Amino acid sequence: MRNRKLGFDYSSDHFEGCPVETTLDIIGGKWKGVLLYHLIDGKKRFNEFRRLYPKITQRMLTLQLRELERDGVIHREVYKQVPPKVEYSLTEFGKTLEPIILHMKEWGEKYKDRMVNIETTLKAED
Repeated sequence: MRNRKLGFDYSSDHFEGCPVETTLDIIGGKWKGVLLYHLIDGKKRFNEFRRLYPKITQRMLTLQLRELERDGVIHREVYKQVPPKVEYSLTEFGKTLEPIILHMKEWGEKYKDRMVNIETTLKAED
């Protein structure tokens, strides 16, 4: 299980649990899946994420990116220049999440369509 301050619990007890729980510990949360989805297309800078999702606070974005980096899913590249430039990208291990994230996107689209159809049907019945 994740401890926000310490990161992932690598004790042997944790690995005896459900693998779905392990996966959700790494990619779960409001923003991580979305961040990973956008990294599938390639490197992103911090402010690119801010433009894509203005509702995410700077603190939360920083926290989510740090956790993904600590878990080995994303790489943070700092360029020594003025002003400083930082880019985020998927690690090779992080790229293994691509089919999962894309399936989640597909499922989300189907769910939205389903809900629109239900709402349309209910309105037609009124």
